[in-house]
Amino acid sequence: MEWLQAIQGAVNAVTDPISNFIWSFVLVYLLLGVGLIFTIMTKFMQFRLLGHMARITVTSRGSGEGVSAFQAFATSLAGRVGTGNLAGVALALWIGGPGAIFWMWMTALVGLATAFVESTLAQVYKSRHEDGAFRGGPAYYIERALGQRWLGCVFAVFLIIAFGLAFAGAQANTISQALDNAFSIPAWLTGVVLVILTALIIYGGVKSVARAAEKIVPFMAIAYFLVAIYILVTHIGEVPSMLSLIVQSAFGFGPAAGGAAGYAIMVALENGVKRGLFSNEAGMGSAPNAAATATVKHPAAQGLVQSFGVVCDTLIICTCTAVVILLSGVYQQLMSSSPGADIVGIQLTQDAMSDHLGTFGSWFIALSILLFAFTSILADYAYSSINAEYLFPRHARVADQVVRLAVLAMVMIGSVASLNFIWHFADLAMGLMATVNLIAIVLLFPIAQRVLGDYERQRREGTREPIFNPSILKRPDQVDSSVWPGKASSQDAS
Repeated sequence: MEWLQAIQGAVNAVTDPISNFIWSFVLVYLLLGVGLIFTIMTKFMQFRLLGHMARITVTSRGSGEGVSAFQAFATSLAGRVGTGNLAGVALALWIGGPGAIFWMWMTALVGLATAFVESTLAQVYKSRHEDGAFRGGPAYYIERALGQRWLGCVFAVFLIIAFGLAFAGAQANTISQALDNAFSIPAWLTGVVLVILTALIIYGGVKSVARAAEKIVPFMAIAYFLVAIYILVTHIGEVPSMLSLIVQSAFGFGPAAGGAAGYAIMVALENGVKRGLFSNEAGMGSAPNAAATATVKHPAAQGLVQSFGVVCDTLIICTCTAVVILLSGVYQQLMSSSPGADIVGIQLTQDAMSDHLGTFGSWFIALSILLFAFTSILADYAYSSINAEYLFPRHARVADQVVRLAVLAMVMIGSVASLNFIWHFADLAMGLMATVNLIAIVLLFPIAQRVLGDYERQRREGTREPIFNPSILKRPDQVDSSVWPGKASSQDAS
């Protein structure tokens, strides 16, 4: 495999400087800044409406045609809950120290508002597909609301590279490592099985992915949460010191681990934000593609449902992984003598769980990552398919076939490629698409704010399920009338 290593080295030499610049000097500040501005401008909607978010999420299963609000939520959560929650948190801890967890939390808290804005916009500007389901996302609202199809195409290309290629490979890579560590299953065999299982579902299309996610995601999330709660309760006396370590390290006061000289604030901040975004995807522009597929009566309703996905992903599941690792003897050893300095990614999470639960812990993490990352691969396909169809509307079926083959190929390649190569490539692709999306949603924020105001006004007036009429917009003509049939002139919206 020397030729593969040579290619990986060449790609890293080109991508790493670009990725480091984007993350160190652009996205860290842009993500937190945009999320904070949205939080203030929406009057802290993520805190005011948190209970309502949870309520409408669990009651949004629906029984009509198309993709229900809950299925869209499950699809986006499938994309969120994966490598970033287990291997990504471990990498954040390894590189950025416990302080990275603090900044991951901060990213999630402000990211709730960002997730709401992008998913609401995706609902407002979605289109009806030939199969009867809806399609939408950043590419669509960039074209319809900003009038810039070329920029929508740029975003779509970045997303396909990130999800159809890089992220699909990263998820498969983590699965193969986990199964090798727990059961000594060869990476090539894992790759073959994953390709077969993935093909069985994605050849059913986006609706098939939504149905699979609806069944798998709740089960796996609840099981992982319960195991983490058990570990937390059995180590309750160590929790205060763990929380103190996280906060102190976030501001450069924590002890060194893994051979590092110390925890600089920027190292913790950059890795916490980077892995937080990779995990919850708030602002990245991926989840809106799932949000747009839902059949709902008001865009803000689905925006709130998708926003709650950030709570489930980062504030709950990522925190569970951090608790498992930080309360384990494995991490304590790394902080002191560092005998396992070569332990990174999913192996650190598995070793930590084994420290708590014995052999069962390693098996549990392997099975968890199999479900987490496998459903993420399905979501990766769904997002890529939607954007491929956007790029080639006249040849949508051909584009979808190409995406399916590309995803399956990357699943196989990712199963046998090195962790660093896959993650470096994913970081760059994620950074580029997030930058484009964040610029777009900043420009379009007044629209999302107007839609939220309409939703809250109807609720105050006693409407149980608010109904959207595009006449509230300044430019209702930009909305697909077959999706939102309300009629009014643009003057009525002023």
